[in-house]
Amino acid sequence: MSGTQAKQRDSHQCVESVFHVRYAETDNMGVVHHSTYLVYFEEGRSQYMREMGSDYAHVEESGYQLPVTEAQLRFSGSLRYGQQVRVRTWIAESRSRRLTFAYEITAGDHPRVLVTGYTHHVWTDVNGKVTRLPERWRSHFQPKFA
Repeated sequence: MSGTQAKQRDSHQCVESVFHVRYAETDNMGVVHHSTYLVYFEEGRSQYMREMGSDYAHVEESGYQLPVTEAQLRFSGSLRYGQQVRVRTWIAESRSRRLTFAYEITAGDHPRVLVTGYTHHVWTDVNGKVTRLPERWRSHFQPKFA
């Protein structure tokens, strides 16, 4: 994790999701497949939204979407079948049309960060046309400072 990312996490509200690695998420050696970490990021985003008092389904019901436009992952270790996954998620940036979530993944309460990354999203209407952050969702998607 970069020093900048650590500073951003420390100054923004961070939501944690905790669950166990499922067998289907691993390769034949019991190691979590690299593509699975994007699914873990998605779970982190979903939990973030629930803790902010909403749900992504409500965003879609209101006529908007937040498709992923870019994803970045950095691996310094990996998880194995049966380990506890801890995903820390926060909003690193919220602009008029773009939203960035940042993530850290550890093995349960172990302090060593195994995976870091981010996902960029753009606000669109149901037809895929890029739009501005809807006023209705502004309070949910502005970085929250601790």
